[in-house]
Order: sequence, then C-alpha cells, then structure tokens
Amino acid sequence: MASTIVNAPCTVPSVKGFETQNYVGLRPISSLRFNSGRTSTSGRSRGLFVVRACERHDGHVKKIEMSIEECEAAVVAGNAPEAPPVPPKPAAPVGTPVIKPYQLTRRPRRNRQEDTPIGAMPGCYRLGWRHGLVEEVAKARDVGVNSIVLFPKVPDALKSPTGDEAYNDNGLVPRTIRLLKDKFPDLVIYTDVALDPYSSDGHDGIVREDGVIMNDETVHQLCKQAVSQARAGADVVSPSDMMDGRVGAIRAALDSEGFHHVSIMSYTAKYASSFYGPFREALDSNPRFGDKKTYQMNPANYREALVEAHEDEAEGADILLVKPGLPYLDIIRLLRDQSPLPIAAYQVSGEYSMIKAGGVLKMIDEERVMMESLMCLRRAGADIILTYFALQAARSLCGEKR
Repeated sequence: MASTIVNAPCTVPSVKGFETQNYVGLRPISSLRFNSGRTSTSGRSRGLFVVRACERHDGHVKKIEMSIEECEAAVVAGNAPEAPPVPPKPAAPVGTPVIKPYQLTRRPRRNRQEDTPIGAMPGCYRLGWRHGLVEEVAKARDVGVNSIVLFPKVPDALKSPTGDEAYNDNGLVPRTIRLLKDKFPDLVIYTDVALDPYSSDGHDGIVREDGVIMNDETVHQLCKQAVSQARAGADVVSPSDMMDGRVGAIRAALDSEGFHHVSIMSYTAKYASSFYGPFREALDSNPRFGDKKTYQMNPANYREALVEAHEDEAEGADILLVKPGLPYLDIIRLLRDQSPLPIAAYQVSGEYSMIKAGGVLKMIDEERVMMESLMCLRRAGADIILTYFALQAARSLCGEKR
C-alpha cells in the first residue's frame, strides 16, 4: 500500500514550555520548515502474504516487487519469495510523549490483530488459526460448548478449477485441526467437505466448460478431502456439497484408510436458499457464475427431503442435517419422524444476521428472540444445532442457571 503526502510550505513557531526531548518530532529550534514531499510506506494486510522488498547496490535502488497473487502462487509451488528486510519502526505523530513501555504480562490486543470482523455478521470474525481461534474455542469450552465446525477462508491464489487444495495435508484446515487437538484433545471437531472454498469457480463441485457440475469427478475429490481431514484428527466430516452418492463413497474411503471411528454428518436437505448471503461474503465463496440450484434443493420441494434422507441413511450417514433451520422447521420434523438417526439443524448466517439487525435497531429483544429461535429448532426435532449464536446462547444459559 503506498500513500502520498503533499504539504504546502509553512512556518511553525517554536513551542515554549515543553521539554522537547520528551516528545516525538519536537526540536529546540526557532522555526520548522515543511516543504512539499512524497512519502511512501509499505504495509501488510492481516492474514495475507505480501512482499515489497528492495536491494541497494552502489547507492541505487533495485526494486523487486511481487503481487499478492504471485507470492501466494510461489508459496503453493514451494518457492517462497525471499522475505523483505525488516521495516523501520513506524513513526509516531509529532508531539507523542516518549515513555518507557509498561511492563504488562498480558496484552489482549495482540491477538486481535489476526481477527477480521465480518461486516454482514456482527459479532463474528475470521479467526487467525494460531491465536484468535484457540482463544475463541477456550471461551466456548468455558461455558460448556465443546463441539465446533471449521470453515476456511482460502486465498484466491490457492484456488483452482478442481479444488486440489481441499486435500492438502498441510492446508489450513488440517493444520488447524492438529493445533486444536493438541491444545484440547477432547474437543469434538466437525469439518466441512465441499470444494467451494477451494474452487476458482466458487461452486461446490468441478465445473465443465458448458457450466455443468460434474458429479462423480467431484465425489472423487471429496473423498480425498474427507480422508485428509480425518488424518489430521477430525471427529466428524460433513459433506455439504449435495452431490449424489458422496456419503457412500466417503464412508468407503474413510474405512479403507482405517478411519472407521470418524462419523459422517450429511447435509441431507440443503436448500438453494437466499439465507446464505452473509456467510458467502465471509468466505468470499460466491459462485463466479450461475447459481447452485442444479445440486441444492428447491425450497418449494418438501418430499425430496425424504428421498435424500433414505439415500444418505442407506449409504452410511451417521447424522442428517437440514439447512437452513428456522424457515424449514417442517423438514426437520419430517426427518425426525421418518429417521432413527440424529437430526441436525443449521441456523444459517441470514437467520443470525436478521436477529442481530433487529436487536441493533431495537425492534426486538435480541437475546429473547435468539433463545426462542433455538428452542423452536429443538422443538421441531433437532438433536444438534449449528449456530453462530453458540457462545452467546451458552453464556445466557449459564446466567439462567446461576
């Protein structure tokens, strides 16, 4: 990032009564002269690998610049660019007191540098995998939430038409699983199995040149993704792609690698809903073209949920999930009545954001509506609820118990 500052010539009289050595930029002279000039600064966006390096030879500057995309591509190829020189300490504004740093044993702001707020989902963040995520999980465990679902935000340079990064054993999700299992061995980790976070097309599967989503070829990739996640320590893999036959294929792939203990939570009734908007903004995973209606279900179709449920049961699913949640209470009840398997409901980003927005505008009591919405999902038959309100709701319940 480069910035240009142009100041018109001006004269500033000296300031009396100050010990100028105790303030940044203040000198004991009668006047200061500022001339027009250009200043270039380099910065790094949080979570992005940026190189802006230069070399000096015989008084000349040789610039070596790579874009973010070029750097990420080089890392993927195993050719990480040489690190830039250590930048100078950023200057404080003129007049800033020069003090000895406080001896603080903890500075909570350090960990906030890794976390990026999600504008469309107030209170939710893209969490840095080494610090922010660990602290968030610790907070959840403190109030009794010991199950999490991981959704990755993958750099564009790591995406491809076939989503190969999805089964990289040293990718973001496997690294995160290993870190969390090391910190919290009894934590139950659910993972998302789908190609859209890794696809340059933004779809859940491989896209043919005529726009058709290729089912069986996609399932082949999903099997490798599920095995990679299980190898890292995932407890439950969750295919959300809605490809035909993927549950049976994933079950066979897991068993063949010795992961008989890893469960499958199938997104059985995942509808092509408009309630997913805020989440897709969070992961930057909107389709680059078209929509997902050729593989996600028609919101008007009630009976097809039974077809999907029967297929998933027969193929070896351990849990059946309905998504979205509150607008589809009838589907939750339908599967609850028709299947002996545990039923999960996903209270999606649109449901979450509407309640948050209503609370901010003082149109509703946010906490009461939050708890009522979760109770309705439970009443309809959900044994498991996936919600962005988990931490807030758990704290509320802990308060009620006290």
